[in-house]
Amino acid sequence: MPELRPLSYSSLRTYLECPLRWKFLYVDKLPEAPRSYFSFGRTIHSVLEELVRPFLVPEAVPRKSSGAAQRRLDEWHGGGPMVEGRPDPMSKDQLLATYDRLWVKEGYGSPEEETRYRTMGENMLLRYYDQFLEERPRPVAVEEYLQSSLDGIPVHGYVDRIDLTSSGGLEVVDYKTNRDLSIQEARDSDQLAMYQVLVEHNYALPVERLTLYHLRTLTPHRTPARSAPVIAELSQKVGDVADGIRNERFDPTPGRQCERCDFRALCPEFREVPPEERLRLEALVDRFAQLRRDGEQVDEELHRVADELHGEADRLGVHRLPGRAAVAIRRRAEEWSFAPDGVRPLLELHGLVPRASRLDSQEIQRLVRDRSLDPALRKEIAQRGGRQVRWYWELDARDGND
Repeated sequence: MPELRPLSYSSLRTYLECPLRWKFLYVDKLPEAPRSYFSFGRTIHSVLEELVRPFLVPEAVPRKSSGAAQRRLDEWHGGGPMVEGRPDPMSKDQLLATYDRLWVKEGYGSPEEETRYRTMGENMLLRYYDQFLEERPRPVAVEEYLQSSLDGIPVHGYVDRIDLTSSGGLEVVDYKTNRDLSIQEARDSDQLAMYQVLVEHNYALPVERLTLYHLRTLTPHRTPARSAPVIAELSQKVGDVADGIRNERFDPTPGRQCERCDFRALCPEFREVPPEERLRLEALVDRFAQLRRDGEQVDEELHRVADELHGEADRLGVHRLPGRAAVAIRRRAEEWSFAPDGVRPLLELHGLVPRASRLDSQEIQRLVRDRSLDPALRKEIAQRGGRQVRWYWELDARDGND
């Protein structure tokens, strides 16, 4: 059984999309091919970290646990001279030089694509630079690695930025470089909910806002902190994923995500049958398909004839219909169903819950048949359920040969 390592949002999303891809990545540790949007996003995040880090005020917010250490302003030597207690920001020329130094080249399909991304990133950073200096937020952490747990399951992640709000709370900021982004995506984001858990379990101040910051349009999509029911839903997802990993449930889940998957050649959904096996397997599949079609036709005929026999048995008032090779014997079956919420109060009132702890229909039906109970109580229990009667046929070949 694979070790249950701490779950990040990325690994959580990967398992929910396709458990087999999760196994390839986190158990087999197979590499993925570089992609332009990953390289571009990593570059932009690294540059923004260097731009913002000199402005950190980590001493303004007490920590609940040690966590990753952040440098204080008076320990910072990379952001230029201090001006009135604040660092002098890097210039635009320094920003672009940092961009060149941190540029990640892997994953671009052509020099033209790389040039297009570099130009877009340069414009994006210059516009963000002006807005950042105008707004002057109070960041208490940048690219902060945090660990915590949800219902005993370890979770972790890197938070792009944590700001101190004017009202004394915290705002979690996650940068996004993708093409489009909406406020609804921010409201629905499990990633932001995960970051809220990590921040609130490590910092002594409450999270007030969660923000997806769309860098292409300089738009902060802000939402309130998630409510307890939403965090409970996230906890359920984390628990379901942890259970799947512990029990080695790594079945593939085909979908749109398969188009960008690097492991299609290893996936049973897409792996090709060897050429030397195809003729034999084609015949086997065709035979199966024909039997399935024949079986559906036989099943329809079987139900039609059974209904006709029921009609004849009702008309004649008999339960045994003779044939040349067998006798058709009509049987009666009862099925009871009880809604747990409907019967539980009655069982609790009479101390019967230990005898029907699962509250399933079979347990409760046994109570109804128990002659040691008061008949009136048994009747009242029965009235809380519903009964369905069905008739079916059995064949006795021996009687038919007499």
